[in-house]
Amino acid sequence: MVTRRQFVTGFAAVPVLSYLSFEPVFAATPTSILVMAIKLDIITSLDPHEGFESVGSEITGNIYQQLVKPKLASPDEIEGDLAVSWTASPDMKTFTFKLDPKAKWADGKPVTAEDAAFSLQRSVKLDKSPAYIINQFGYTKDNVDSFISAPDAETLVIKTADPASESFLLYCLSANVGSIVQKSACMANQVGDDLGNAWLKKNSAGSGAFKLRDWKVSESVILETNKNNPNAGKIQRIILRHIVDPSAQLLMLKKGDIDIARDLNTEQLRPLVDDKNFTLVRKGIAGTMMLSANTTHPNLSKPQVWQAIKWAIDYDGIQQHIVPLTHKVHQSFLPEGFPAAVNTIMYQRDVAKAKALMVEAGFPDGFEITLDHYSSSPQADIVQALQSNLAEIGIKVTLLAAESRQVLTKMRARQQQLAFTQWGADYFDPNSNAEAFCSNPDNTDKTKSRTLAWRCSWQDQSISDLSQKALHEPDPATRIKLYEALQTKHMENSPFAIMMQPTLTAACRHEISGVVLTVMSTSPYEKVMKA
Repeated sequence: MVTRRQFVTGFAAVPVLSYLSFEPVFAATPTSILVMAIKLDIITSLDPHEGFESVGSEITGNIYQQLVKPKLASPDEIEGDLAVSWTASPDMKTFTFKLDPKAKWADGKPVTAEDAAFSLQRSVKLDKSPAYIINQFGYTKDNVDSFISAPDAETLVIKTADPASESFLLYCLSANVGSIVQKSACMANQVGDDLGNAWLKKNSAGSGAFKLRDWKVSESVILETNKNNPNAGKIQRIILRHIVDPSAQLLMLKKGDIDIARDLNTEQLRPLVDDKNFTLVRKGIAGTMMLSANTTHPNLSKPQVWQAIKWAIDYDGIQQHIVPLTHKVHQSFLPEGFPAAVNTIMYQRDVAKAKALMVEAGFPDGFEITLDHYSSSPQADIVQALQSNLAEIGIKVTLLAAESRQVLTKMRARQQQLAFTQWGADYFDPNSNAEAFCSNPDNTDKTKSRTLAWRCSWQDQSISDLSQKALHEPDPATRIKLYEALQTKHMENSPFAIMMQPTLTAACRHEISGVVLTVMSTSPYEKVMKA
């Protein structure tokens, strides 16, 4: 049997950080403190209206509340968070929310509808990466104040430019960008007209179960319980440590230096499966792992090249030998478990077909290209396999490893060539990923929708039109069929080679209970207990 180590033999060696470089600072931590090892280098900001990465969103999800939220066990159902009720007008253009009068900020002041209006307006005015989720309803920096208002302390009114599906609006408001922040705290720390953005990157102004005490980039995040939140649990402090090497995470878990390890790979998970000293909490999530091409590069502008890359990849080999316990092969932009997800495997490794497509594209001898990727495992192992796969069809790949946030920052500036990254859905509706992967109405740098398609400078009018048709289709069954057709068309014609869907695992010491992982990559820390 071929092992993971044998499978990547011959690929460029990737250095790993030895566990010996870490001191066991947190051994035998008290029951009121939880220590978690997790990769933090993907975080670019802890401002919920700016940060757009999985780990950062998990953290801010414990600091902030939204008007509404998906139920943990059934994310297709929405329940109130700060809102206790809501109604829609007959024309489906005005939505009125009543807020919980008992809700308080971490400093004890009441949460008001003015805070909620300010927050949603702020997300539009900041115009950061996640803003397009809210902008879909016709908002701009110039008009949003007229669409969102607070007639009194407990009433929020949201108007939309066109009739909107109530469920779709609620899904969007449940996303991280819908977080409600304390207006007075943001404005007290405003620099210029940034609405407190520079300050909120590393501070908090929320009403969630925890508040931010400290964030040291690529080192640690410390949260403390918010005693003014009624759901605050028994854990008083949570320390998240940035530990890149999964082997180091495992050793620290066994020694008791940490309570939970969040980034163990197959090699580290196998010995824990039957070990009664540890509990594995696992959940398939609404995420994808993909190789994408920036179509502004001349060598990556032709659809035949995109197709060649997709046929060159050894999907099954990578899954079976590198990530068998943490990922499964999945090739459409809607993850399995999502409404309308297409689980058909369209591409298998076919080197002959890939080479023929390269000839058709005008590259019989191939070309050289760079590939940006996260420096951590398993991405570092997977890209070595991709480098080998693409070399067989003449594409000579130079790997550019960096911290996750550096890779994402480069992509957001559209400076990448090839990139190997991950993506997670923001809300439980097919449009969450359809918008990200298919929509790019304005390919200029001034666009208000910096989607994944925009990051790759890719526009396909027929795909965009089909996406919009599916979004506005009122009949649920017809809408499902449209999204299924959209995914098939996208797999055939886009510069995205979607490869895997991840399963998250939290490896916990036996005294830890209450750990919850969800499809939407959230994890409510207040439910965790430590014996």
